[in-house]
Amino acid sequence: MTTSATLRARAEDLASPLPPLLADAQHLAQSVLLGAHGRRRAGQGDEFWQYRPAMVGDEARNVDWRRSGRSDAHFVREKEWQAAQSVLIWVDNARSMSFTSGRNVPQKGDRARLLAMAAAILLIHGGERVGLSGFGLPPRAGPVQLLRLASALGEAEDVPDYGTPEARGMLPRSRALFVSDFLGDMEPVEAALTKAADRGVKGALVQVLDPEEEAFPFDGRTIFESMGGSMRHETLKAGDLRDRYLARLAERKDRLRTLCRVTGWQYECHHTGEPPTPALLWLYRALEHVQ
Repeated sequence: MTTSATLRARAEDLASPLPPLLADAQHLAQSVLLGAHGRRRAGQGDEFWQYRPAMVGDEARNVDWRRSGRSDAHFVREKEWQAAQSVLIWVDNARSMSFTSGRNVPQKGDRARLLAMAAAILLIHGGERVGLSGFGLPPRAGPVQLLRLASALGEAEDVPDYGTPEARGMLPRSRALFVSDFLGDMEPVEAALTKAADRGVKGALVQVLDPEEEAFPFDGRTIFESMGGSMRHETLKAGDLRDRYLARLAERKDRLRTLCRVTGWQYECHHTGEPPTPALLWLYRALEHVQ
């Protein structure tokens, strides 16, 4: 039998690493939370959506006689569709995500976790079920799930230099969110989105980049090294690489956009030197309109 002291100790152990991420995400989510989360289409639910003219086949019990009495036509009162959906989130925790170009710029991984956690808060607030792919955390609803999500997002094991999207556990016709710098091998990304599309899963892909990765402000003698140290390149003329680097980055972005367009996903690039609110607002709207 679990004693109150043991239960309290276990609860404190669970909650101890959560406040910074959870508090920051709650604060960020509040800046975007503009009202009740809705699907804006007719279906099962409790909230009124719209009146529409009655059509052949509509049952008499569905006619709103009070509204119909104010005109010469019959009207049906429709409710907003509110069935909960499942959303799986994948956040890249590879070593490349720990890069930052300065003390005043957050690490890519920190910003990715913040955006993912804030999105989860908004989704769960709207009654959705949210889980993490690859963590053995299936979609669930309710505030307790937020604690589970924050705890799982804070875990870090032996990871590679670049992350691989995880598509396991995606339910047919559910939604998903992938957050990464997407600077590694593109084949796993294509495979994951293709697998998701085959299951009818649609979602949003957010590419998180540091300002230096976007601008390539290097010149002269420079040593480029991956965060895990597996790759290293030294050059005396870094400036000569700028045009080729920017062209390849633009090509990668275009490849991601095309992949999202083909699979029915939506793409956004976010820089860690910018405030997170616009990115979360885009993400909120993107997931809101996924059907």
